Amino acid sequence: MNCIIVDDEPLARRAIEILIEETGGLTLLGMFNSALSASRFMEDNPVDLVFLDIQMPKMTGLEFARSLSANTLVVFTTAYTEYAVESYDIDAIDYLVKPIELPRFQKAVSKALSYHALLQGDFNTALVEDDYLFIKSDRKFFKVEYKDILFIEGLKDYSIIQCENQRLITRMNLKNIFEELPAGSFFRVSKSYIINMLHIHAFDNNHVHIKGNEIMIGNNYRDEFMERVLRKKKSL
Repeated sequence: MNCIIVDDEPLARRAIEILIEETGGLTLLGMFNSALSASRFMEDNPVDLVFLDIQMPKMTGLEFARSLSANTLVVFTTAYTEYAVESYDIDAIDYLVKPIELPRFQKAVSKALSYHALLQGDFNTALVEDDYLFIKSDRKFFKVEYKDILFIEGLKDYSIIQCENQRLITRMNLKNIFEELPAGSFFRVSKSYIINMLHIHAFDNNHVHIKGNEIMIGNNYRDEFMERVLRKKKSL
C-alpha cells in the first residue's frame, strides 16, 4: 500500500519513516512539510494512505483530510489529543498521539491494510432478520446473532461487524444497518461506531470500553448516550 508522510517537523517525519521501515505492507512514496506540497504530489501520484499531522501552517491536517478522495485513507499523527473526536468525524482510520510506539503504529497500519483491501474488493452483502444477521463472505452466508456482536464500525459505504471471535464486512453503510438493529441493545456513539450495550465493560465521558477496544464517543452523541445508560441503571 502506497503511503506518504505529511508533517511540518523534520524530526517527526523521520520518526514515522522509521516506524514505516519496521512495518510490513507499506511503500513510502514521499515526505512533505505541508499539506499544500502533499496535495500537489497527489495530483500525479496515487496515494492509498496518508500519515498526517494536524497543526500545520496555511492548511491544517483536518482541512487537508476533508479535501481527499474517499479512497485515500488517513491516519492522524499528532502531539495533541483534543482533535480526536473531530478526526473520527472525518472517517480517519486512526489517531496516533506522539511519541508513537511501534506496536500502536502497527495496529493502525493493520487496520488501514484491512480497509484498503475492503475498498479494492466487492466483499459482502447482509440479510437482516429479527434476531440475527446473515453476512455473505467468501461465497457463504454466516449467521451472526445480535447478542454476539460487540460493535459495528463504519467506513464509507461498508460496515465491519466485530464479534468476539470473528470480523465480517458487509456492503451496507452504518446508517442503514443501524436502522435494522434492535434499538434496545444497540446505540450509535459516533459517526463511525455502533455499540452493543450488553457488552460495555466500562465508560467515561469520552470513551466506551468493550473487550479491550476503546471506542470514542462523539460530541453529538454523548448526552443521549449518558441519558440512555443512566436510564438503564434506574430501571435495574
